[in-house]
Amino acid sequence: MRIILSNCPPERAEAIATALVEERLAACVNVLPGVRSTYRWRGKVEREAETTLLVKTSAGTLERCTARLRELHPYECPEILVFSPEIAESFAPYVAWVREETTGGSGRGS
Repeated sequence: MRIILSNCPPERAEAIATALVEERLAACVNVLPGVRSTYRWRGKVEREAETTLLVKTSAGTLERCTARLRELHPYECPEILVFSPEIAESFAPYVAWVREETTGGSGRGS
């Protein structure tokens, strides 16, 4: 199982989340609105309203998921951070559901 963290413009968040789930590249995407980001870009300090996406996918789907996220994301250099949770410490039925949903099986619903 892998978790991808990505911030994006609020107006694009739902479309990105929906596409990843509908295309079975993610089992679930949490959309966390209300993020304020401060960063340096091209020598200038920027401040933007953003929405955080937490994308749950399987290791086998990760490459396709991140490639699609890059396609859907409007930023020139999108934030795509991949976390690998310790599977032995994760809730096994949830991990199984993520694998099933990203490999074409039917799932638990949400």
